[in-house]
Amino acid sequence: MEHGFDTKSVHVTRKKEEGVPTKVTPIHQTSAFTFKNLEDIERFYSGEREYLYTRVGNPNTDELGNAVANLEAAPAGIATSSGLSAILVGILSIAKTDDHILASEDLYGGTYELLANELTSFGIEVSFVSFESDIESEIKDNTVLLYTESITNPLLRVENLEQVTQIAKKHQIKTMIDNTFATPYLVQPYSLGVNLVVHSATKYLGGHSDITAGVLVGDEDLVTKAKTKCVNFGTNLSPFEAWLTVRGLKTLSVRMERHVQNAAKLASALAKHPAVDKVYFPEYVSEKGNGAIVTIDITNNGIVETFFESLDWIKIVATLAGVETTVSYPIGTSHRNLPKESQQALGITKGLVRISVGIEDIEDIIHTLINALNNAKK
Repeated sequence: MEHGFDTKSVHVTRKKEEGVPTKVTPIHQTSAFTFKNLEDIERFYSGEREYLYTRVGNPNTDELGNAVANLEAAPAGIATSSGLSAILVGILSIAKTDDHILASEDLYGGTYELLANELTSFGIEVSFVSFESDIESEIKDNTVLLYTESITNPLLRVENLEQVTQIAKKHQIKTMIDNTFATPYLVQPYSLGVNLVVHSATKYLGGHSDITAGVLVGDEDLVTKAKTKCVNFGTNLSPFEAWLTVRGLKTLSVRMERHVQNAAKLASALAKHPAVDKVYFPEYVSEKGNGAIVTIDITNNGIVETFFESLDWIKIVATLAGVETTVSYPIGTSHRNLPKESQQALGITKGLVRISVGIEDIEDIIHTLINALNNAKK
């Protein structure tokens, strides 16, 4: 019987008959695994034994990779040290020197820097284009990958994943989607034909702002290649952080339900405020909701410095997705190193504020942000 999403997210820890039958997988906080003799070592290399050294593999990191793959309806998954490291090994499982990547222009700033400044040093060509325009006209003979986000950061454009996968299949190239903002609770890109799906598990999968982790899931052959890259680059995740992330997965569904309900109400409330020039909020992501981020622009009618000084209990951070409501300043943090012309073209202005909507009482969230906007209004 195929279980529902809520059941799968709770039961990420598998029943194990061998050893001590614990309800929760123990933390295998060890750098290495022991062997009886030299023949036992050879059993690892022949595939008869699973673990050698934690950089190469660990029960906790394997559990996390497999759990997210299960939630994304993908055959394989691996855990890595961060979202960016998951992106890196995923891309390098597909692209090599002299290959070309076609990436959406409205990506997370860290991803932009990885693609524009680091992968090019590997001899990989990268083009950033609007995925709302004619993508096919930008495809080259050496294009091997289309890369985008299911919900873009920070302007919350919802990607047309069906169109992206159709174009990729037509031209026999691969697809990779960052599904961090949507999570598998809202969108499962692999089921739509995407080859690789990546998460900054630091965000909603972990959910409590106390870990840094990444997860890559997708086609088994590509994930196998990515795992080799992860081992060789040393981008593995620690057992304890993997264990914490698995613990977070068990409440993903109930957290996301509250997150998206609160975000929808907040977006509606802020749209009416005279200090707000524009509210960015997805119109339709899935039947479960539209995500947990609300972005507002107060450039023309508000003083952004005053807004940030008036937030009371709401914290200012450079990240997102914990259970607490937080705000960030894209042009000053995540997207500060984008070329100025790109910032302007995309609409990443000096008054752009990204709100990560938490699970608190929505009346408290709205009251606090409205008060900050009242103070900031010109």
